[in-house]
Amino acid sequence: MVAFTLPRNSKIQPGKTWPAPEGQELKEFRIYRWSPDDGANPRLDTYHVDLKSCGTMVLDALIKIKSEQDSTLTFRRSCREGICGSCSMNIDGSNTLACLKPIRDIRGPVRIYPLPHMPVVKDLVPDLTQFYAQHREIEPWLKTETPEPQTEWKQSREDRARLDGLYECILCACCTTSCPSYWWNGERYLGPAALLQAYRWLVDSRDEETGERLDKLEDPFRLYRCHTIMNCARACPKHLNPAKAIAEIKKLLVVRQV
Repeated sequence: MVAFTLPRNSKIQPGKTWPAPEGQELKEFRIYRWSPDDGANPRLDTYHVDLKSCGTMVLDALIKIKSEQDSTLTFRRSCREGICGSCSMNIDGSNTLACLKPIRDIRGPVRIYPLPHMPVVKDLVPDLTQFYAQHREIEPWLKTETPEPQTEWKQSREDRARLDGLYECILCACCTTSCPSYWWNGERYLGPAALLQAYRWLVDSRDEETGERLDKLEDPFRLYRCHTIMNCARACPKHLNPAKAIAEIKKLLVVRQV
């Protein structure tokens, strides 16, 4: 059996347990902490939140902890409505949005980590530079040769319906950071989110560069590292299916060879 040893500076250490506030219904939160400024190992700090005076979602608890107990706790958040994708993190072992994860769905302590297999900027904030660069690689905009109409590009209802289940992606990276193929080949494999977006433009009836888009995807690593493990579909907080979109891209590549 192969044995792997983590570098010493990456091993998570026990952290600080913050004084519990007075409350009728206390819930324990164990939160990953790491700062590039102090050179210390990552740690798990423990906090307690009174659910009687807190909102229902994990993000509500994080905001309450930052406001009332530890102002140094760092995380991303914006809309609080599952639209912006800012508060994606690993909660109770699954990638999800903190603003959509009910606290009461979690038994025992709430364990919160940054998205896995991404460099960490600080605490719960991952570095998504590569993720966004790969999204840009698929050129997520309408590409046409036909002269631009005076009003708008028109679509039939049927053509518009083909985009359902694709355009709703909010680029939270939950799916991509759940994918084992992306963990091992992240520099060359585009990942579920980028490929879902690629398919969204491939099937858009208004786009006129389908052949060029397929040429750029036909590569042993950019597309074909997907092994349909389905972690991406299970992790998506918007209930989309990137694995299906990737399979459809592969079918388009086969069809054009026939």
